[in-house]
Amino acid sequence: MPYPPLPQRKGKGPLVAVVIVGLLVLGVTTIGIVAANSGSKSASDSGNAGYSSYTYTPEPTTTTTETTTTTESSKRSTSTSTPKAGPKAVIALGDNPIHAAGLGAFNIDGCALPSMDYSPAGQDRFLRASLPCIEAMWKPSFERANLPYQPVELVMVTSQITNTCGSMGPDRTAMYCDGTIYWTPNHYANEQGSANPNHPGKYLGQLAHEYGHHIQWLSGILRAASQAQYEKGGWDTPEGLDLNRRKELQATCFGGMTLAPLSHGAIPGDVISVALTDAGNRGDYPIYPNRDHGAPEKNAAWVNHGFKSNETSACNTWVASAADVS
Repeated sequence: MPYPPLPQRKGKGPLVAVVIVGLLVLGVTTIGIVAANSGSKSASDSGNAGYSSYTYTPEPTTTTTETTTTTESSKRSTSTSTPKAGPKAVIALGDNPIHAAGLGAFNIDGCALPSMDYSPAGQDRFLRASLPCIEAMWKPSFERANLPYQPVELVMVTSQITNTCGSMGPDRTAMYCDGTIYWTPNHYANEQGSANPNHPGKYLGQLAHEYGHHIQWLSGILRAASQAQYEKGGWDTPEGLDLNRRKELQATCFGGMTLAPLSHGAIPGDVISVALTDAGNRGDYPIYPNRDHGAPEKNAAWVNHGFKSNETSACNTWVASAADVS
């Protein structure tokens, strides 16, 4: 807003001019200072691991009232919007509400999965048939914790793409970003060997891990982890890597929890067994430059811990010892 003109006094024109110029300079200087300090530092994305730093907040619903006043020359319409209260994500780690007692993946009657076809289309069918079962198991815990919930999206990646978390190609592992699992079917179909058979359990286990990141995103943990890494100087500092391992191992533990209700007859036992074994074979091997996912034996420990306990509080890696997330 511009400054109003100062009232003039007779006989003091030069003085008034000096005052006006001084005020204008002061105003410009003030505006410059405000502009320079108006932008606050924001948490940087933990993009190296391919996961978003943001959390989901439901869009407010609005109540609109229209008031119309008519005169001979004008018509005015005004509206007011009132946000409707609802669950909000909590930007916290160890004390996040998702870790409350009695929360876990609930039992379901069954999960009708199609026979596995390892083509991209076949993987897409298998995973999309699995997701409603996973959603049904987890949604009640979000309601009990008074946290927002929305279904996860699934995208098949068969060429180079760019999303809000960066770019990725079809030759890398799956990526979670902002409510969406980006799945790379060709990578998983080609990931075979005597210790890693092409089995439906591998696909379900990896899907369960990525859904673990969805749990973190909805609850606010991903945002809190990204902020904490930013404050520690970045994801690739020793403290930042420790935080990243805690994030990844928690997603693995949540993945084990996802498999727990399915093991009660909802799907064949060998699918569960291979899913658990596959999770235990993943992690930071010595050839990897950064220890950001935890050693394979730690992944095995956490996935089995989640599977046996089926309690979110048991997957609270944020309060675990450094040795347990190494």
